[in-house]
Amino acid sequence: MANAFYGQSGGVSAVINATAAGIIEGAKAYPELIDKVFAGRDGILGALYENLVDISEESEETLAGLVHTPGGAFGSCRHKLQNPNVNHDEYQRLIDVFRAHDIRYFFYNGGGDSQDTTRKLADAAHYVGYDLTCIGVPKTIDNDLPETDCCPGFGSVAKYVAVSALEASLDVASMHKTSTKVFVMEVMGRHTGWIAAAAGLACDNRELGPDVILVPEITFDRDAFVRRVQQTVAKKGFCIVVAAEGIRDDSGNFVSQMETTDAFGHAQLGGVAPRLVDYIKQSLNYKCHWSVCDYLQRAARHIASKTDVDQAYAVGKAAVDYAAQGLQAVMPGIVREQSVPYQWHIEPIHISKVAGGEKHMPRHYMSKDGFSLTQAGRDYFAPLIEGEAYPPYRNGLPDYQKCRNRLLERKLPEYFGKTTQKPTPETA
Repeated sequence: MANAFYGQSGGVSAVINATAAGIIEGAKAYPELIDKVFAGRDGILGALYENLVDISEESEETLAGLVHTPGGAFGSCRHKLQNPNVNHDEYQRLIDVFRAHDIRYFFYNGGGDSQDTTRKLADAAHYVGYDLTCIGVPKTIDNDLPETDCCPGFGSVAKYVAVSALEASLDVASMHKTSTKVFVMEVMGRHTGWIAAAAGLACDNRELGPDVILVPEITFDRDAFVRRVQQTVAKKGFCIVVAAEGIRDDSGNFVSQMETTDAFGHAQLGGVAPRLVDYIKQSLNYKCHWSVCDYLQRAARHIASKTDVDQAYAVGKAAVDYAAQGLQAVMPGIVREQSVPYQWHIEPIHISKVAGGEKHMPRHYMSKDGFSLTQAGRDYFAPLIEGEAYPPYRNGLPDYQKCRNRLLERKLPEYFGKTTQKPTPETA
């Protein structure tokens, strides 16, 4: 019997804690293999700095509430492990911490870079002869992990942006004769358009939802965009635009790119929504409003997709099953059996097929002119936002849980390695 480590990595989602719940519950099914589950405070940094939380010390009420609580219950981080030949000390430190706390199972919950971390750690443990089972667990609102039909976290974001586009279109429709003619909503998606395209689910025969969708996979044409907005306003009186933050022009430049650079010489990005509004005002002089969904779209647990919650929990539980079966360096992937009615199951995928990869949205999910969702796209997206999984409410607000995250006593000397993010203080 040994202990397990669980870490949350990268940008969090509305359902990542449901995955944590799946892992915690899954571990209980193997008492002969797993004694305790330790969470890393702030992901892999919790292992590097030996900031470990004994999940068994959390109350049953708190653990049960993880399923409906957004954010990262144990803290997340953006820290990418370098190759062992570049920073061997970092890997040695991780192995030392795991050995000190008898951790033999490693579950890392995140996107492509997080899967890469899992792969590298599995290789490092094998190289030094330390028995460590490493399982990657998928999470990303961007829906860009290869080999899996969809990614836990995405379905709820898709639901949020579709609902928001629908509700905003009703608002603008009410006021357009004497007020706003165009509303632009900016959503996440620096390299892929999965989130923006999903907003197209709000379109129906009532002429509601987004009239124009802009995704990074299709080159942005300013003139064509302005014409489409003008045609839409002429036809129905108003226009709703949903744009991914990462759309680019025919030179490959971000539309939101400002004429300045940061300290490293990298082009700085402004908001794409205000830039699009500027284009519209300069050419058409319409009254416009814009918004940036930003963190709201990934934190909105109150309107999460039940399908997404179910899948998030399932990949967590499957990860523990794979570890118990002796699988190494795999990730639970979601396999779509059929779309109507939606049926899916979980299968192991070797991390080498996922780590560092990026899955772009198929071109045929968008119309020939690049501005709207096709039936093929609708068939893919629609099942992922199905079902409601409302959290419990108290005094009119969601009753979300907060873990105590009391740290274990350290067994090793303090670590002073270089990281891209400082660990959360013990008093946090």
